[in-house]
Amino acid sequence: MYRIRFHGRGGQGIKTASRILGTAFFIEGYEVQDAPRYGAERRGAPIFAYVRAAKAPINERGIIIQPDLVVVVDDSLVPVPAAGVTAGLGDEAVLLIDSAEPPETWNQRLNVSSRVIILPAAGAGAEATQAGAECAGAAARLVGVVGRASLEAAVRQELADMPEAVMENTARAALAAFDRMAAEEGVVKEGVLASARGFAKPDWIEMPVDDVSLSGPAVHGGATSVQVRTGLWRTMRPVIDYERCRRCAWVCGSFCPDNAISVAEDGRPIIDLDHCKGCMICVAQCPPHAIEAIPEVEAAAADKLEESA
Repeated sequence: MYRIRFHGRGGQGIKTASRILGTAFFIEGYEVQDAPRYGAERRGAPIFAYVRAAKAPINERGIIIQPDLVVVVDDSLVPVPAAGVTAGLGDEAVLLIDSAEPPETWNQRLNVSSRVIILPAAGAGAEATQAGAECAGAAARLVGVVGRASLEAAVRQELADMPEAVMENTARAALAAFDRMAAEEGVVKEGVLASARGFAKPDWIEMPVDDVSLSGPAVHGGATSVQVRTGLWRTMRPVIDYERCRRCAWVCGSFCPDNAISVAEDGRPIIDLDHCKGCMICVAQCPPHAIEAIPEVEAAAADKLEESA
């Protein structure tokens, strides 16, 4: 059975990528499962989707714990522990990353023995929303059992309700990625789950029951969202370079879905980090590119240095 996991961010077509690959497998005569998994639906949030494909009935359910292929559409997710990109990655697995960095760099960063393959960039003119389709096309070539015609048919079937131009462009992007990975065809092999023999039952852990004053919710009524620090969800922090900022705060402020950007008297945008979830829409919409996305771990470490100084 092939077990494939896609990792990316909301808005990059991860769900569509898993459906395209799953449909392509189905057209080739495979039994298929494909499904996405994510929390709150928001653009920029880390999500993943998985595909299982086999010639026999599939009795497994749930997320893929031991993947044969991990496809990373956004390489900024790799160092984020909550994203779980490398979870269950074994020596025989393949890691496909859409990145400008070479495989050797990723092997060194991750300290993994799995084979790392880089999806060559499509070049100028490629749309960000096609990233998922490109990775689906590359994954289809890596497994070596999905033909080019089946991939194209899968794209057209999954995007049948979209405008013709969108469907054509997406199909072209997926097929181009399929062609670019010709040298790696068939490197992903069907995996076998580890045997349950020798399984050791975990020890039982007694958990004390806290008083309701400790375990109960702190917010009981309406109109109290300001008390909920939703910024704790954030994995990436938007940081404004005020030297490049043009004071067009109505742009980032209007696009912020959580109204977490206010405007100072001098026109500077100010981000309320207690309620910024890190969707990075402001980073994408800023006209002068004055807002940069920094991993929250690095930003928090920098804050501590400033406080100690």
